[in-house]
Amino acid sequence: MSGPDIITMGCRLNIAESEAIRQMAADQGDLIVVNSCAVTAEAVRQTRQAIRRARRERPDARILVTGCAAQTEPQAFAAMAEVDAVIGNREKMEAATYHRPFEQPSKVRVADIMTVRDTAPHMASAFADHARAFLEVQNGCDHRCTFCIIPYGRGNSRSVPAGAVVDKARELVDAGYREIVLTGVDMTSYGPDLPGAPTLGLLVERILKGVPDLPRLRLSSIDSVEMDDRLFDLVAHEPRMMPHVHLSLQAGDDMILKRMKRRHSRADAVRIVERLKAARPDISIGADIIAGFPTEDDAMFARSLALIDDCAIVHGHIFPYSPRAGTPAARMPQVDRATIKARAARLRAACADRRDAWLRSLIGTQQSVLVERSGLSGHAENFAPVRFTTTQTPSAILRATITGLEQGVLIAQEAA
Repeated sequence: MSGPDIITMGCRLNIAESEAIRQMAADQGDLIVVNSCAVTAEAVRQTRQAIRRARRERPDARILVTGCAAQTEPQAFAAMAEVDAVIGNREKMEAATYHRPFEQPSKVRVADIMTVRDTAPHMASAFADHARAFLEVQNGCDHRCTFCIIPYGRGNSRSVPAGAVVDKARELVDAGYREIVLTGVDMTSYGPDLPGAPTLGLLVERILKGVPDLPRLRLSSIDSVEMDDRLFDLVAHEPRMMPHVHLSLQAGDDMILKRMKRRHSRADAVRIVERLKAARPDISIGADIIAGFPTEDDAMFARSLALIDDCAIVHGHIFPYSPRAGTPAARMPQVDRATIKARAARLRAACADRRDAWLRSLIGTQQSVLVERSGLSGHAENFAPVRFTTTQTPSAILRATITGLEQGVLIAQEAA
């Protein structure tokens, strides 16, 4: 019997947890698991679409919905005729969940996520193209940004003990993975709940020391204001740390940042990027930016738009603001939907222009590229996408010469 179908929405942490679900439910061939996202209203809408599509394609399968949208809106998903069960974020990481009968008439099994104090019973990891692995080191969030529903889907911040992370990283390298991406909901809050209150920088240091055969270590999204000196030094100077950071910036206007209840200013964001660029000029910057946050006027938006150049953002994730019920921002004066859509389009266009110029600047350079499953594509250390002119060995790390750019992907041939 083949394993379950897993439909994953949203973040890298969900990707990691979906792989763990696949392993726990390996004998459940009649099961479809929809691992949902709640970060925006659009993400919830897409989850509903995915559920309906799954039912049409497999009318006899059992459909289980889990993830952040299931955690925050369980009854809404239980009311869908296509859904057989709704499982919370805690329950989805318990193997027994997938081997219990689905109960009727109650389809919901969602515990109070705020009572969870430990991390998942086992390490969640997932694999991208059989070359790169995502490794969960932290879950939940103690901050309460006014736009964000995720703490109510993930619970409070909790960290995986460093020893368990190092052991899992070693296991992944022994299994042939050449790059590990550390993931979490609020990763830079790692450690205060553990003995000795280690920082993310200390964890990264322990991984690099404890797993000397790991060629490449990458961070997923981090909060720049919580980047400790040890982590900065590692990102800036350690060759095995990839020159690529994705920052949770959200806006480029100080008043909007205050209304979001963020803990950094515009100047803080620009300063950390300037420091990183000065220490490691080849580093690439990614960022999340929200378009049309409540009360955002044209001048405030212009400062967010300018942030793309001021922070040299080449991996931009643009989110049109959508109100999430129960969050403070939903009660603030809203920007009209047409304006939000137009501002998101301008932000995406600015990011695309910046990214295109960056990729073109790499033509003629040599890049170290991790070859992914197809043997024809991969990513450079700076996370630029690369396509080879001839098939290469999957999971190899090659020195490649960049010869061109086609449809946003660098063209490369193995260096002589």
